[in-house]
Amino acid sequence: MGLARLLHHHTGTIDHPLAYEVSATVWFLGARRAVFTRLAAAVRPRAGDRVLDVGCGTGYLSRILSPVVGPAGQVTGIDPSPAMIRYAAARARGNCTYVLGGAQTLPFPDGSFDAVTATLVVHHIPAEDRPEALGEMYRVLRPGGRLLVAEPRPLAGRLGPMDGDPRDLLGSLILDTGFQVESEGELPYLLYYVRAARP
Repeated sequence: MGLARLLHHHTGTIDHPLAYEVSATVWFLGARRAVFTRLAAAVRPRAGDRVLDVGCGTGYLSRILSPVVGPAGQVTGIDPSPAMIRYAAARARGNCTYVLGGAQTLPFPDGSFDAVTATLVVHHIPAEDRPEALGEMYRVLRPGGRLLVAEPRPLAGRLGPMDGDPRDLLGSLILDTGFQVESEGELPYLLYYVRAARP
């Protein structure tokens, strides 16, 4: 069984923040900060932006986005795991807040955010709920707002096959929701990303 399958071949909530942190360190071979800095840059955050980090987990990406949006900006993380929210909140910066909740029913008004991120999240959402979750991300983005989705990509047989190629997983899901894809591609450490905008 490949490492990707071990870490990301399931749906549901992850409730063990320390175990997740260790597995992420292993997955990214010590380069997690560099990879997540590239992911943060891919959503093109600006000073003063309001960013929503869906499935924020331990708040790692939120903490990278925090200084970029600055004191005039706000980063809000949401995750369905109380343990992850507690872990993230304990490490929060001044412009970061964390909310308990799921992607399928985001507790925010329409057009609340300039950008939404969902990194290593969509494969945890049950397949039948993914259209609703993407619809919620669309709803809470302002017109012109940006979406970044990143998912693990297959190991191409190096360690073993992985179900759910992200190109198939995301495929038409983003377009069917109404987003316009701006860019997509692969990043180091077996990641595939899509950046899209709400028209």
